Order: sequence, then structure tokens, then C-alpha cells
Amino acid sequence: MKPDWTLESLQQFHANSIIAHLGIELTELGDGFLTARMPVDHRTHQPFGILHGGASVVLAETLGSIASVMQLDDPNRQRAVGLEINANHIRSVKEGWVYGKVTPIHVGRTTHIWDIRITDEAEKLVCISRLTVAVIESR
Repeated sequence: MKPDWTLESLQQFHANSIIAHLGIELTELGDGFLTARMPVDHRTHQPFGILHGGASVVLAETLGSIASVMQLDDPNRQRAVGLEINANHIRSVKEGWVYGKVTPIHVGRTTHIWDIRITDEAEKLVCISRLTVAVIESR
């Protein structure tokens, strides 16, 4: 991750996006990882009162996309866009928070691949996801 970014600047950069709508909070930025938390509440529930799998995917893609943006040489002329994502949902969560952590699998010139693990408050695995991001020139 390039040192130009802080948690505050990243959160502000995404203030008018799905991150704010779902209550996702970036929590830690370290050497080779980024973490965030997301509430499990009416915004992220499915009709049966448990965490919606799509909300987990939003958290995963958010973390991977942000991590890719942090790798760009020139964010003014480059964009990091999701190319493919998969997710395996391991266990349900009814309330509280889930926590996501993204780490790199591959960071190349034109593609990035990220591993995202989402856990509950007891640190039990809720979802595991892999995101492939394309690095494109903006127009």
C-alpha cells in the first residue's frame, strides 16, 4: 500500500458511496493489509434477519477496490475496477459487526488479485472472497 493514504482520507474519498450507506468503517491500515467493519442491522439484513450475502460481497469488493486504488501510480489517470469476485458464505450473523481484512495475492501492472476474509465479533469466519481488479487508464 502506498503511504499517501490515511484511513481518514480513504473514508472521505468514499463518503458519497455505498460505504456510507451501509455504515462501513475503515478501521486499520497496515503493511500489506486494510481492515474495515460493517454493521449487521436493518441495512445489511436479508428478509430472514441475518446478514445478506450481497452485503458481505459489498464489504469484500470495497476492501479490495480500495486496496487497489492505494497501489495505483497515478490515481488521476488510472482507475481500479472490479473484474471478478467470488464469495463463499460460511456462517450466518444476526447482529453486531462483521470485520473484513484484505491482503494481496497478486499485484501486477494491469491486474490485482485480493483475498478478503470476513469474520464475526468472535473472530469466526463468516465469508471468504477473492476479488480480481483491472487497472485501466481513465479518460
